[in-house]
Amino acid sequence: MYHSDYIIILCVIIVFALLSRRISASLLSLPMVFMGAGMALDALSHDLVPMDIEHELTRTIAEITLIIVLFADASVIKLSSLKRNFAIPARMLLIGMPLTILTGTLLARWASPELAWSTALLVAAILTPTDAALGQAVVSSPSVPQRIREGINVESGLNDGLAVPIILAAALMSVAATGTSVAHAPDNLWLFAALQLTLGPLVGIAMGWGFARLLDLAIERATITVVHQGILFLAVAFLIYLAAEAAGGNGFIAVFLGGLTFGNQLRHDATFIEEFMESEGQLLTMATFLIFGAVMVPLALEFASWKTLVLALLYLTVIRMLPIWLSLSGLGLSAWEKIFLGWFGPRGLASILFALLIYSDYPIPGSDDILASVVLTVMISVVLHGISAQPMARWFGRRKKP
Repeated sequence: MYHSDYIIILCVIIVFALLSRRISASLLSLPMVFMGAGMALDALSHDLVPMDIEHELTRTIAEITLIIVLFADASVIKLSSLKRNFAIPARMLLIGMPLTILTGTLLARWASPELAWSTALLVAAILTPTDAALGQAVVSSPSVPQRIREGINVESGLNDGLAVPIILAAALMSVAATGTSVAHAPDNLWLFAALQLTLGPLVGIAMGWGFARLLDLAIERATITVVHQGILFLAVAFLIYLAAEAAGGNGFIAVFLGGLTFGNQLRHDATFIEEFMESEGQLLTMATFLIFGAVMVPLALEFASWKTLVLALLYLTVIRMLPIWLSLSGLGLSAWEKIFLGWFGPRGLASILFALLIYSDYPIPGSDDILASVVLTVMISVVLHGISAQPMARWFGRRKKP
C-alpha cells in the first residue's frame, strides 16, 4: 500500500468518528460506510492489497474480528433472562437452521442444475450462519424486546460453529467427486463433528468460569488496573479459541459459550467490556469491511451472474425467513415478531471466513462462483440490513402496547 492509501483510510476513519452520532441515527451503518470506502479505494488503486496476500489478509482479520465480537456479545447476555426465553434461539438453531440449509441446497440446485448436490449443500451451509453485528441497531435497541434481541444474538453466536462440520463434509464430498483429496482432511468425519460440538463447549465454559474467578480475585486484591481488565478480556477470548482448536473442539462455539460464562460469572463491574467493543471492537470491524469492500467485492462482481444475484436475494429472504417462521410456530409469537426474527439474519463475518477457507484449501470446481455468491450475499446484506435496522427497530417500538 502507498502512503496516499493510508492517508485516505485514516481520513475516512476520522470523518466517520467526527460524524458518528449523526451516522448512528441515520440509515447508514458502520459496515456500509467502510465497505463503500473499500470499494472506492479499489477503484482509485487496484493494487491496494498485493494479490498474493489479499485472501489471507481478509481471512485473518475476519477471524480475529469474529472471535472478539462473539466473546464480547456473549459476555453481556444475562443467563437469567435467557433461561426464560431460550425456546426462541433453541428452535431457530435446532429446527430453523437445518431447514434453512435444506431449502438453500434445493434452491441452489434449482438455480444451477449442473451444480453437484454436495456443492449446493456447501453453498447453503456457508450462507446459513448469521452475523448480529450487521444489525447492531436492532440488537442494542431498547425498542426491541429483550427476548427478541437475545434470540438474534444467541442464534448468531452458535450457528457459526454448528455449521462447520456440515461445511467441511460438503467440501470433502465435492473434492472427492473430482477424484482428488485434501491432505488435512479428518480421518473420521463423524468423530471430528462430535469432538467439535462437545469439546468446544467444554473448553469455553471451563475457561470462561476460571478466568472470571481469577479476575474477581485480582479486583478484590487490587492487583489489576481498569485498563488491564480490557487487555485480559482480549487475551482470554483468543486463548479460549486457540485452546478449543488445539483440543479438537470448535473455537467459535467455545468463544461464544466462554464469553457467556465469563460475563455471567464475573461478580464485579464489567463496563470495560462495552468500552472495549466501542473502541477496539469498532476499529476491527472497520478494518474488516474496508478490506472486504476493497478486495472481495470487486472479485464477486467479476464472477457475478444473474444466478448468483438471484441466489443472494433468495438466501436473504425466502430461504431464511420461511424456515424461521416454521421453527417458531407454537411459541405464542406474533406474526410481526416472526417476520422480524426471520429478516434479521444478516450474513457477514462467518460467511466471508468460511468461503475464504474453502476457496484457499479445497480444490472444488466452480469455487470462483461459490465465492462470488457468498460475497454478493454479504454485500447485499450489509446494505439491506443496515438501512432497515433503525426503521424496523422504531417500528417495533410503535407496535408495543402502551
